[in-house]
Amino acid sequence: MRITLSILIIIHGAIHFFGFLKAFGFSEFNAISQPISKTFGVLWLIAFLLFAVTLILFLSYSRYWFVFAILAVILSQFLIINYWTDSKFGTIINLVILIAVFIAFSTFSFQKKVTTEINNLFTDSKNSEKNIITEQMLRGLPNPVKKWLCTSGIPGKEKIQHIYLEQEIQMLMKQQQKDWMKAKARQYFSAEPPAFNWMINLNMKPGIKVVGRDKFEDGKGEMLIKLLSAIPVVNAKDSEKIDQATLQRYLAEIVWFPSAATSPYIAWESIDDQAAKGTMNFKGTQGSGVFYFDEKGDFKKFVAMRYKDASDTKPSQWTVTAKETGLRNGIRIPVKCEVAWELDNKTWTWLKLKVADIKYNLQSSICNRQ
Repeated sequence: MRITLSILIIIHGAIHFFGFLKAFGFSEFNAISQPISKTFGVLWLIAFLLFAVTLILFLSYSRYWFVFAILAVILSQFLIINYWTDSKFGTIINLVILIAVFIAFSTFSFQKKVTTEINNLFTDSKNSEKNIITEQMLRGLPNPVKKWLCTSGIPGKEKIQHIYLEQEIQMLMKQQQKDWMKAKARQYFSAEPPAFNWMINLNMKPGIKVVGRDKFEDGKGEMLIKLLSAIPVVNAKDSEKIDQATLQRYLAEIVWFPSAATSPYIAWESIDDQAAKGTMNFKGTQGSGVFYFDEKGDFKKFVAMRYKDASDTKPSQWTVTAKETGLRNGIRIPVKCEVAWELDNKTWTWLKLKVADIKYNLQSSICNRQ
């Protein structure tokens, strides 16, 4: 797609340059039989330069290439209208470029929206007090939770307030789908107050990109998926089921920042020596799930009854299973996980993820440093 568009811009720009050459008598340009005045010749040159700048910015992955592309297309179409008989087919190339511009602008707008949300999340989080996790803070927690926190290496470390996570993902969109799709995701968490923002980029087919953003903030959840960053496929919000499901996801994902288990918004109930139920309650939204641990105290799996969609009449079993545990920034966390739903009495594993990078207690947002 990028190569094809680059070739179109090169050809289209070159044609405009020949229009300039013809106007000043430097070269014959038989594609346009009409005479071109020097005034219009300058306009053909300006159009060429705009396409040249567009190409340079496009190939250098600048987010603002579409600005010059719009200017180039407007001027190009003006020239085409004035020399319609010979150059009308150039309109097709302008339309193709405009479609690419629309997609680029939609991507830019989507990323700007998410960046603003992340910066707001980070601003709210970074003012939280810094506390060192002590053994006294673990008192009152069920034994399996205390063992998990100790095994994770939490005691004696600063409580994790904000988190940046990168994930390499394989996922299935439907139960009947056989081929796994690869994607990359970035996620920010805040522990005080509890919040997250997760953005995924997925190539469904060559040239067809899907972006998604899940958000939990102020006790409310949102799920947004857009085709080509422009066409909403899913836009779920203002739903108690979505709020609860998103809160339960946050609860499950504290395994990446275990010190959140000591937070006042999570109540714990012991089930046995290797399992405990966590119930999270924040700003009127409540959800729960059971954490299972192995003999060493490492996280094993999280199981919850969770709504898959806002239209569901009842929740389904949702399981997050740790497939591999590793040390990151001095803390043991699950670095490979699988996520499954129990649907129609069958287990459907729809997501596999690997933690590519994780950072704790950043001094500034990753978005501000990029």
